[in-house]
Amino acid sequence: MTIQRIEHRACFGGWQDVYEHASRTLGCTMRFAVYLPPQAGTQKLPVLYWLSGLTCTEQNFITKAGAQRYAAEHGVILVAPDTSPRGDDVADADGYDLGKGAGFYVNATQAPWAAHYRMYDYVVHEVPALIEANFPATDARAISGHSMGGHGALTVALKNPGRYRSVSAFSPIVAPSQVPWGEKAFGAYLGSDRDAWKHYDAVALIRDASERLPLLVDQGDADEFLNVQLKPELLQAAADAAGHPLTLRLQPGYDHSYYFIASFIGEHIAYHAKALDA
Repeated sequence: MTIQRIEHRACFGGWQDVYEHASRTLGCTMRFAVYLPPQAGTQKLPVLYWLSGLTCTEQNFITKAGAQRYAAEHGVILVAPDTSPRGDDVADADGYDLGKGAGFYVNATQAPWAAHYRMYDYVVHEVPALIEANFPATDARAISGHSMGGHGALTVALKNPGRYRSVSAFSPIVAPSQVPWGEKAFGAYLGSDRDAWKHYDAVALIRDASERLPLLVDQGDADEFLNVQLKPELLQAAADAAGHPLTLRLQPGYDHSYYFIASFIGEHIAYHAKALDA
């Protein structure tokens, strides 16, 4: 599959690039960002995949999180895909929480969304295949994300035992089946059968997870979405009931913004680097 580099910038001794390609999974042109640390010039490296939140593109993480510095220190490639299919032929909706910029990392089954909105398959299969075929990347993978992307990271890891060495999340939507953001998106993308929603709900998935991959979650206690949309206590209760290892850190004073992510991304990358043997 052909990819085309459209951005190339020196960063902490490595390169922050953005690529464009025709996605077979989504049926449209997509972009993803790749940070290659300086070690990538001489050896293959493990990869940390980052899933962004509502309204974001591949740009938010690479311009706001300050993650490249830590990736360069640890020798980890960073990959940040877009958050939804794009293009004039792709279905959209009014508002920020459905349609473009709001793919929710599911494979949609309902019209008109099913034609393009297959972000789960795109993140799990197509993007890693592109990375491992075109870059000095090993098949050692970790995954992380923020908000809607935190939901994506947790569910992708829980649904794919053995595929990822580690998983973490910032301010994740842990139980989309039980909160307004998820109810709106899942109702549109997956239909009215709430049992189908559970296949993309971390709180539901954790009960039957066949792999006890530890979860690291950071959540700001001043997050404006904490009590209505995020509800981390539901993940804690589910993990306790299932005996699933979870480190849930409630960080005092932090909100939902990239200021929060930038404050703790170094710890997350070190966590993943250890699991990846980087």
